[in-house]
Amino acid sequence: MELSVTLISAGLLALLLCLFGLTRRRRVRLPPGPTGLPVIGNLLQLDKRAPFKTLLKLSETYGPVLTVYLGRQRTVVLVGYDAVKEALVDQAEDFTGRGPLPFFIRATRGYGLVISNGERWKQLRRFTLTTLRDFGMGRKGMEEWILEESKHLVDRISHTKATPFDPTYFMSCTVSNVICCLVFGQRFSYDDDRFLHLLQIISEILKFGSSPWGQLYNVFPRLMEWLPGRQHKMFARVEVLREFTMKKIREHQDTLDPSSPRDYIDCFLMRLSQEKHLPTTEFHYDNLVSTVLNLYLAGTETTSSTIRFALNVLIRYPKIQERMQQEIDTVIGQERSPCMEDRKSLSFTDAVLHEVQRVMDIVPMSIPHYALQDFSFRGYTIPKDTVIIPLLHSVLKEEKLWATPWSFNPEHFLDENGNFKKNPAFLPFSAGKRSCVGESLARMEIFLFVVSLVQHFTFSCPGGPDSIDLSPEYSSFANVPRRYEIIATPRRQ
Repeated sequence: MELSVTLISAGLLALLLCLFGLTRRRRVRLPPGPTGLPVIGNLLQLDKRAPFKTLLKLSETYGPVLTVYLGRQRTVVLVGYDAVKEALVDQAEDFTGRGPLPFFIRATRGYGLVISNGERWKQLRRFTLTTLRDFGMGRKGMEEWILEESKHLVDRISHTKATPFDPTYFMSCTVSNVICCLVFGQRFSYDDDRFLHLLQIISEILKFGSSPWGQLYNVFPRLMEWLPGRQHKMFARVEVLREFTMKKIREHQDTLDPSSPRDYIDCFLMRLSQEKHLPTTEFHYDNLVSTVLNLYLAGTETTSSTIRFALNVLIRYPKIQERMQQEIDTVIGQERSPCMEDRKSLSFTDAVLHEVQRVMDIVPMSIPHYALQDFSFRGYTIPKDTVIIPLLHSVLKEEKLWATPWSFNPEHFLDENGNFKKNPAFLPFSAGKRSCVGESLARMEIFLFVVSLVQHFTFSCPGGPDSIDLSPEYSSFANVPRRYEIIATPRRQ
């Protein structure tokens, strides 16, 4: 008798919980979306090599705000400039959360700037922006730093003597040295084997993160920890970067002069010492190691890949390269180094470089955001713990905002008089409070490095322009440009 009563009570409780769940689902008005399968959600519907293309296609049926399930993870996707801008800029406070990316959480041990939220994110972002600006990011001092590095690059390419070479590591060394000067207070030789090994690791990590296997880790991390595969090799690679970073931090601790900070690490160590007695401080060793890793990885591969893609574009379209050279010769000549002030007079060149970034679409799904609490958006409820994907791909390729969105066309950034014009849908660095902290540095590097290269060389490849494929070699988290052997013919005799 007691057993029967217990079973009936348990059944009634289960029914009440079920009814409560149904009632809550009716009350919570999620954005529409395709029906998913248990456990795997909508994963089988997504193009595993370019999931952003599937999401863009789904928006034609479900609208600019839609819900999909990546495994069990509820995910809201924002499609098009209006929805992305309204979320990240107009309703910025609700969208400041950063999505839990298991690969990055494991790699950084949950610390650092990129994946943090709340007070940790606020403290680290404010400090990082201020410190990088103090060391010249976006200013004249950094401009001189970049130009000095560009001379090393030009010299190294000159030694190829117009024979085919792979520019990948030249570009990686050059861009990495800029961030190394900011963070570590030093540059490295292009012949430093340890430095080249670190750059190889960074490239491998980006490629893994952009592979179906890497994306699978973010959806099913516990399963992937158990299964054999490349993910274990990648985490071993991350540990090599971590050891290098910790070694540099120890060297800074031994030589720190508080009256004369040399770089980002010095400034962080000083703040750490000042706040070591505060229980709520975020300035501690774990955050220092992971934030330096964040800056080193983000500041190396994305910008160097963009410059590499720019060279592919110039080889693919030699007439565009020739017109850039004519403009640069007219404004700067072949003797003087370029400067950021020249950008105002190099309208066509500036337009080409903007179009390079638009077409490359380097992070098509952005870095995911996260709902830290329930909130409303466009009449829908975005429940707490929802991942949010601002589909930057849909903004950079939106047909109503770009005349020929799927073609390379510098005219997108030129008015009828040939002057440079801005387009609000140019958001390769995202927007709002979570936009890229290194945006001003990246813009400066792309302009100064590419102008310096085009000023000194004419670029071609053994197979001719038609052999260049501008579609990405790897595509998912990041669009990675294809690698080619190229020829740099000196313009000065």
